[in-house]
Amino acid sequence: MTNRLLDKVAIVTGSSSGLGRAISLAYAREGAKVVCADLTPSARMNVQDEGGIDTHALIQKDGGQSIFVTTNVGEASDMEALVQAATKEFGRLDVLVNNAGVAMEARGAIARCHETNEEVWDTTMRINSKSIFLGCKYAITQMLAQEPHSSGDRGWIINMSSIMATVAGNATPSYCASKGAVSSLTRQVALDYAADKIHVNAICPGYIQTAIYEEVLAAGGSAENLRQRHPFNGPGKPSDIAKIAVVLASDDASWVTGASWLVDGGYTAR
Repeated sequence: MTNRLLDKVAIVTGSSSGLGRAISLAYAREGAKVVCADLTPSARMNVQDEGGIDTHALIQKDGGQSIFVTTNVGEASDMEALVQAATKEFGRLDVLVNNAGVAMEARGAIARCHETNEEVWDTTMRINSKSIFLGCKYAITQMLAQEPHSSGDRGWIINMSSIMATVAGNATPSYCASKGAVSSLTRQVALDYAADKIHVNAICPGYIQTAIYEEVLAAGGSAENLRQRHPFNGPGKPSDIAKIAVVLASDDASWVTGASWLVDGGYTAR
């Protein structure tokens, strides 16, 4: 632990499993107070999760400060209430990780555009894209209203995009469109609030070994094919993304905004 996030209050959506859990735990280890947000504190676990303990409870067990707030990220009232809960508990908000997302195609909804169900499209866009807008909207409102962080900057926002914002997938139009929107919105918000010293960046992971990855395999995906598509050590681990999320919320990224970081083991280098 290097305390790179000491005295920062961070919200992480989708915190109960996968990338959100890994990021929440990494933030707590770096000294942040963490507000965990998800539909339930006990979302799906996988083999890389620690002990089956809820994320916020594990942070508390290890001596950190954390609370859980039940949140439907596609609902404006929930996202506004999440920011309010964070500031009520810890007095301010410094970091938002807009991580919550869904991959409907990974659950067997793979289809080309003319075959895609409208409900799949709407659900994907609401959870993957609208939630990013709502998170930015309410987090930035709070960041502008409070005193700047001791570093002089007002805030750090990290949006979870995907390699599918850069390259096409396999008959995944709703997912690709939603993540393209995330990367594009990230650039726009970064530009709009650069003068206010609010950092806004995106992370674009390759395939990561989470519950969604397991769904891809269960739906007929080839583990060997996915390994070959990531020439540097195959599909990644949640900790690979959490490390970058720490950097982007720290002073190590003091001159970084509007960037979409490809963290993909070489997937998009082809």
